[in-house]
Amino acid sequence: MTTIKKEIEMSGICLMDGKESTIRILPSEKKGIYFYLNNSKTSIKACPENVISTQNCTVLGSDDVHIRLVEHFMAACAFTNIDSLEVLVSSSELPILDGSALVWVEAFNNAGIQKTTLPAQVTFKEPLYFSSKKANIVLLPAEKFKISYCINFDHPDLENRWISWNAKDAPKQIYEARTFGYLKDLEKFQQAGLALGASLENTVGLTETGYTVELRSAYEPIKHKILDLIGDMNQYINPFRLNAHILAQDAGHSSHIEFTKVIYGYMERKI
Repeated sequence: MTTIKKEIEMSGICLMDGKESTIRILPSEKKGIYFYLNNSKTSIKACPENVISTQNCTVLGSDDVHIRLVEHFMAACAFTNIDSLEVLVSSSELPILDGSALVWVEAFNNAGIQKTTLPAQVTFKEPLYFSSKKANIVLLPAEKFKISYCINFDHPDLENRWISWNAKDAPKQIYEARTFGYLKDLEKFQQAGLALGASLENTVGLTETGYTVELRSAYEPIKHKILDLIGDMNQYINPFRLNAHILAQDAGHSSHIEFTKVIYGYMERKI
């Protein structure tokens, strides 16, 4: 197990409801990432079985007690190999912070990481697949972890655009990649009570010809999709443990989670 050395407390605006949320992150001797809403004694463990929604973000819990927007936090846990935490949240949504996993990663490193022996790498003897009406995700056996991701958006930079990344290639370019969306859709979302906390400080807006802010690196929106995939997969297993090349096309939170379940099924068969 790997956890932090000391408690972390942070506050920030939530992306969806625009309200402020305070989060306390505690070291834990129990394997797993557990969320608690409003200091409740009832925990919500990060795992695919507890994902109740993937509409706009990944939501854990139940209709009565849930935590939204956990994917960036879970990605930060993956990048730092942390697998044991207790997370106390004051509202039903984690703060968006800068729109990426960067602030979480920095907070974990500043708190210190109590490292133990890392779990063994997972190897595969056969490809794994998930397909839906739009999304396709494939896992190919490989010597090291790698992701190739394709999106096809109505934007000059993002039309049928593929990028490939492996864990040794500038990891910061992935965990600092911010959430994004079409600027033209913002008013519609906000009228529906969504994206009320979106701002130039936490979101890359896509315009007809460019972006509302300067990108942190080339094709930052695709890199954020890779970040989301890593965070969603970490509901079950840290993807950096996988000796695999993952190829994702037109995927999203729903297909990420369903693909994670495919990996779970494969590993259960091999035990």
